[in-house]
Amino acid sequence: MALERSAMIAAGLKLLDEVGLEGLTLRRLASELGVQAPAIYWHFKSKQDLLDHMASTVLVAGVREIPFNRRMRWDRWAMEYGRGLRRILLLHRDGARMISGTQLADNSLYAPMENSLLILSDAGFSSYLSIVALSTLYSYVVGFVIEEQAVCPQPNEFIDFYDPEKRAQRVDGRKFPRAQKAGGYLFTKFDRRFEDGLKLIVAGMAARKPVKAVVVKISSK
Repeated sequence: MALERSAMIAAGLKLLDEVGLEGLTLRRLASELGVQAPAIYWHFKSKQDLLDHMASTVLVAGVREIPFNRRMRWDRWAMEYGRGLRRILLLHRDGARMISGTQLADNSLYAPMENSLLILSDAGFSSYLSIVALSTLYSYVVGFVIEEQAVCPQPNEFIDFYDPEKRAQRVDGRKFPRAQKAGGYLFTKFDRRFEDGLKLIVAGMAARKPVKAVVVKISSK
């Protein structure tokens, strides 16, 4: 029986969790599904094509969980957008790397993008600054999670190389005391660092937000 594309995408995501981005290949996926490789190539011309569809599937499902209301304060929306996107990327092993640089395979994803830009536009940001702000938020979250998943590929799985105590032994504390101490924050406390970084970006957005002019009516009496 012929496999549906959606079943292949679901199997690809399951395989991603098991073997990571490097271990995921079309031939390995075919083996997992018990079919010949041409059956996969019929639907996906390359690994990147498969990743495009996997990433789009994850994003479409995930963005539904990100709150959207045009009456939301723009800064509250920005924080919820960042948190929601991070949750999406952490759903799968190498999730951030999978999504980074992929091409959208589902045009329905333009709707949440439009809604996001509407909130920023309603708040007084120009079209250009709205785009810059949204792309900055997106890039921060993706970059943060790429680094986070390099340290912790899966929940409760910590790469020994990044152990703060072992890192401290590799860094000369007499020459680089601040760099040595940084490991205690860089490779732990991901939730706290993410929130603080997100707040810094939102504060920067607030500083660039145009101030609405107040019109004062002067009585002629």
